[in-house]
Amino acid sequence: MASTVITAVASVIIFTLMVFSHEFGHFIAAKKAGVMVEEFSIGMGPKVTSWKRKETKYSLRIFPIGGYVKMLGEEDKAEGEGSFHKKSLGRRMSIILAGPIMNIILAILLFSIIFFVIGTPTTVINTVMEGYPADASGIQPGDRVEYIDGERVESWERLQYLVSASKGEQMEVSVNRMGQRIMLNVFPVTDPDTGQRIIGITPTSQKDPLGSLRLGVTRSFEVIGLMVTYLGQLVTGRASAEDVVGAVGVIQLVNQAAKTGILNVMFLAAFLSLNLGVINLLPIPALDGGKMVFLLVEGVRGKPIDIEKEGFIHFIGFVFLILLIIVITWKDISRFNLF
Repeated sequence: MASTVITAVASVIIFTLMVFSHEFGHFIAAKKAGVMVEEFSIGMGPKVTSWKRKETKYSLRIFPIGGYVKMLGEEDKAEGEGSFHKKSLGRRMSIILAGPIMNIILAILLFSIIFFVIGTPTTVINTVMEGYPADASGIQPGDRVEYIDGERVESWERLQYLVSASKGEQMEVSVNRMGQRIMLNVFPVTDPDTGQRIIGITPTSQKDPLGSLRLGVTRSFEVIGLMVTYLGQLVTGRASAEDVVGAVGVIQLVNQAAKTGILNVMFLAAFLSLNLGVINLLPIPALDGGKMVFLLVEGVRGKPIDIEKEGFIHFIGFVFLILLIIVITWKDISRFNLF
């Protein structure tokens, strides 16, 4: 029972956080551009509560798996200074892109917090694995790796890269041991589990805000790269759609993450936020990427596409997405044997 409650709470928090960051991106960009926001809603379905401040109505709805920002003139030809379609092409593009960008920013913040809590790796060695090249060469715990083959090593990531790029050939490693520089020869080996070249060391960690932020940015764009690669493989048939999960599958993932601690829940939230941002940039009608396509076409033609035609295409895209969600949800139910 307790596990179910924790999963439910964690799921609501994750979905709400992702949706809020996305819609807040649209909202704040619209406000900055002088567009009148008629409603800012978090959640879908029946309204739980709402309030109004100035010209904007704010509402919370019962299902936290969606949301929207309703702007004057986005779906009709409403006139006035605050109308969306009266703004410049560049401003409209910035409003559309702001949602996915906020999802990426959220992921960076979450990853950065995780790295700060667990500490960022340094070039000071914590452990030397017995029987591995570092042990054989005489490297000791507490040594600070400063140079590899004459190249300055300022981060653990750079150290990993240089070892990986060594092709297994001898490396000249310069370490600082209690203020004394020592030169050692190391021959990297291939890890049978990962296929990466290693020398058998682990780093010490420190709580470094800037280092954590740097790693947060790096990890976010690494994940984005993997997502783009997977989507490309999905389109070309080199990857299976069986790996795709919907809301039901996400809840199962949240359940697994919640059992292993808050940091894993945060990691999952960051990963899902990047998913939401990347997926929304796909050129599919009803998604932000689809809207960007219409704006790009407008830029080429020099005039906008008829708003009613655009609205109809987005409606078709929305219906397609709903059907896709239903199919994925059914697969999730079958996959996890929920009934």
